[in-house]
Amino acid sequence: MSTPTQVKTSLPLEALEPVLSNLQTANSAFAKAYPGDSSARQPVHTVYGGAQLFKSDTAPKMGGLSLRSLDAYAPSFVSFAKAVGFKGAETLPESLAEIDALTAQLAQDPEAVRRAFPAAWLAYTVFNRVVSKLNREAVEDFRIDFEDGYGNRPDAEEDFHAVQAAEEVAKGMKAGTLPPYIGIRIKPFNEELRARSLRTLDIFVTTLVERLGGLPENFVVTLPKVTIPEQVTALVEILRLLEIQTKLPTNALKFELMVETPQAILNRQGQSTLPLLIEASAGRCVGAHFGTYDYTAGCNVTAAYQMMTHPVCDFARHVMQVSFAGSGIMLSDGATNVMPVAPHRAKEGQELTIDQVNENRNVVHRAWKLHFDDIQHSLRHAYYQGWDLHPAQLPTRYAAVYAFFLEGLEPASIRLKNFIDKAAQATLVGDVFDDAATGQGLLNFFLRGINCGAITEEEALVTGLTLDELRTRSFVKILNARTGK
Repeated sequence: MSTPTQVKTSLPLEALEPVLSNLQTANSAFAKAYPGDSSARQPVHTVYGGAQLFKSDTAPKMGGLSLRSLDAYAPSFVSFAKAVGFKGAETLPESLAEIDALTAQLAQDPEAVRRAFPAAWLAYTVFNRVVSKLNREAVEDFRIDFEDGYGNRPDAEEDFHAVQAAEEVAKGMKAGTLPPYIGIRIKPFNEELRARSLRTLDIFVTTLVERLGGLPENFVVTLPKVTIPEQVTALVEILRLLEIQTKLPTNALKFELMVETPQAILNRQGQSTLPLLIEASAGRCVGAHFGTYDYTAGCNVTAAYQMMTHPVCDFARHVMQVSFAGSGIMLSDGATNVMPVAPHRAKEGQELTIDQVNENRNVVHRAWKLHFDDIQHSLRHAYYQGWDLHPAQLPTRYAAVYAFFLEGLEPASIRLKNFIDKAAQATLVGDVFDDAATGQGLLNFFLRGINCGAITEEEALVTGLTLDELRTRSFVKILNARTGK
């Protein structure tokens, strides 16, 4: 290809300078507002519980209760897979002898069973990893609730519970019994409740800092039923003042928003409210949680149809994704409100009838199946976190998440390996490669799976990454190291 001997332009550099300077300023502002997805760990759920009930050992106790539920209603990987409806669960054996034989094969040579009977391998692997998780770290995130799970109580009573909850957090911090993430949900900042909400927040943080000298790692404040940016602005200023008064470091207090009103999605000017909430948060907002039931009620959906999979919820979730994309703010879905609780309990000295035992099992299994399906729906819509309300929901939370990651492991491994190879090659030969966001998104699949226990670090090595590279949690760092930058 021949090149011209002389190249002419019409635009003098001095005329372009103001245009390029303005563009640079705008591009820099955009990059600051949209830094990309966070590479920090995101919990797969948030468990909500009333503040009046919270104790320092609530999280491990919930793990014990979840294991008891699993043992009572699905003690084997086959019964659990059939209860929640794993892919291919209908092909799993029914008789105890066949289950024992299959279990022995899986224990001896899981890879051979994986190739010959993938449904059995998936059910067995998920079940064992769920049990291990419930023993090791049953709760990843807990929110001490002063809102719907607590109700409206006399001021003196809420004052007492705010102090008590803070003292229990301090006690759990010292005993090592807190989950990795913890926080409180205060009441909304509407006219009726703003004063009470602020007082509870002040009492809790002041007491906690006095007892601990600081905050637990990954502590967050949840603001519910946000409708206008001014509520967020007020919370930002209150947190700033609390930091000054309690001598906490600047920006130590972070918060998350709850999107559970139609007005949070669209304001009266026809604008999306969510970007305005981000702007008002002054960099303190780390998460946005969708509230299924308040939102559907606000859309006049009748009680019988207020469910996680309702189309109005999918619309709201997608608006949230579009509004928060690239901001680094983590999204969370709502809760399944049908609890896996057996209706019959034996009286002292008596046993349940066969019919009652069967009904208990069927009720729990139906609730598990609904919860499992709701979580899978969230995961398919790229919501990797959700709410849980009861210890017996924890087995299905992890089962749904683990099945999702294990089923997607092979295609994701191939895609990430090819992507990294192409990116490194492009950089080595001098081509421009500017799709780091896609690379980080692919890497995040493995980081999420490893963090929650769905996949092992060794399983992630099929991507061609090393353990050291995985632990950087950054696609850009991996690429720079491979190309010597």
